Amino acid sequence: MTHEKDHKGQEAHAGQDQQPTRTYLSVAGLRARGWTPGMVRQLLGEPDQLRTNPYFRSAPQTRLYRTERVEAAERSEEFRSASAAAARRSAAARAAALRRRREVLARIAAEPVDVPRLAPHTLATLAVEHRNRRDEERALWRWGHVADPATVESAEPGALDRWKVNYLRHRLTRYDEILDELFGRIGRAAAEDLLRRRVYAAISKAYPDLAQECERQLRERECGPSPG
Repeated sequence: MTHEKDHKGQEAHAGQDQQPTRTYLSVAGLRARGWTPGMVRQLLGEPDQLRTNPYFRSAPQTRLYRTERVEAAERSEEFRSASAAAARRSAAARAAALRRRREVLARIAAEPVDVPRLAPHTLATLAVEHRNRRDEERALWRWGHVADPATVESAEPGALDRWKVNYLRHRLTRYDEILDELFGRIGRAAAEDLLRRRVYAAISKAYPDLAQECERQLRERECGPSPG
């Protein structure tokens, strides 16, 4: 009796360890196995079943393919050939993307960043005017925002430094223009980061008294606002 119970228990345990076989595979499941859309069309054709999305009835139906048909196709020479071709295309696309990214970064590294040196009062006046214009523009599109004009005399030192850096960054360099040119380009995020660092470094060099504010803005952009 004891041996019989042990044998049944082992059979039950083995049954629990066995994973249920998947009858169908979705397009996402095929993609995870290395299938591309072209390979699906070429080697599998029409799906074996269409299933309505249980959460969004208006969404396209889910295409399902019988697992045994998929596995049979994966054993074919056509699949191996198509898979190898897809891998080559993918590698070529990655290499091209990497090349374009390097080209964008090289261009940003070579871009002149000239920050003119202005007299302290002139810079302060222009920075406040720039701040007031942007505040007026913000009142036009942000509901509930009321423009609050500032003056050089009324501005707090920390705020005035922030406005000076913002003015120099946006008005006296090609910062915004270059970013617009990079829109949609591969490597834009890395290029934007490099450009930002170069602009802040140039401002700090031209205006050492603004170096701390440049460091603060750069840290805030990369790490988020400081708590409190």
